Amino acid sequence: MDESSSQEQTTILRLKNMTCSCCVRIVRQELEKIGVKVNSVSLGEADITYDISDPGFDMIRKVLAENGFELAQNREEAIVEQIKIAVIELIHLSNNSNSIIRNSDYLVDKIQLSYQYLSNLFSQHEKMTLEKFIILHKIEKVKELISYDELTLSEIAFQMGYSSVQYLSTQFRSVTGLSVTEYKKDPVKNRIPLDDLLTKDEE
Repeated sequence: MDESSSQEQTTILRLKNMTCSCCVRIVRQELEKIGVKVNSVSLGEADITYDISDPGFDMIRKVLAENGFELAQNREEAIVEQIKIAVIELIHLSNNSNSIIRNSDYLVDKIQLSYQYLSNLFSQHEKMTLEKFIILHKIEKVKELISYDELTLSEIAFQMGYSSVQYLSTQFRSVTGLSVTEYKKDPVKNRIPLDDLLTKDEE
């Protein structure tokens, strides 16, 4: 509670559907527009101070919803969001080679819960398994690396933790319905925004 005003309250929002750096910018901008002080914001979380009467929490919730973000309602939902953010950080934002760190090890270390628990919890709250979610993100990162045309497919396979080019190519076709060669003909058209990956049906 801010001592300068009995009407001000500081809280940490656990946010769903934050998948990229632009989401961080949008959350900050939209909250500041309605008079909320944003102390810090990162993927999945915003530390804010606001007047409980104006804008009030209902207005905060409304503004977030209008921009595609939801508040995690309980501990389990918050953990699921942590899982999503950890997967995005490892596959899309980290400079580490994914081949160095196993996905399961990274998630366990990051969230401090067993992989089996995280996997079961994810399946309960989402329309796909955690393994499927990770695969979709890996393939999307592979698409990005292919479109840059800076690495060979062998180098991409190694960076993304695939045991062989053949394994990568097989999984790529299974997920996208295209061969790598077919994808290269129109890479931009076949990219999928990260926040749309959870809506992709199970194969």
